[in-house]
Amino acid sequence: MLSWNLVLAVGRRPRLWGEGLRTLVAMSPHRWWRKPPFLPVPEAEYAAWRVATARGDAKAGIEEKELVSYLEWRRRQHTPMGRV
Repeated sequence: MLSWNLVLAVGRRPRLWGEGLRTLVAMSPHRWWRKPPFLPVPEAEYAAWRVATARGDAKAGIEEKELVSYLEWRRRQHTPMGRV
């Protein structure tokens, strides 16, 4: 589900790094550090459901522009008024 293209899309935008990490942790299972691979990675079923609700097909994948747009939207939601 997660591809290097998506990682690079966020990597090229330092202002989205924090939001990318917050999003990853928010989508990760509770107490993710207790189960291998000991990384904040969303469960496959949850990730497939998120893609299916966004794109209509769980196998469609996520485009770079969609991920960047989503992270920018989340960042705006956490930014105090007047600061972007």
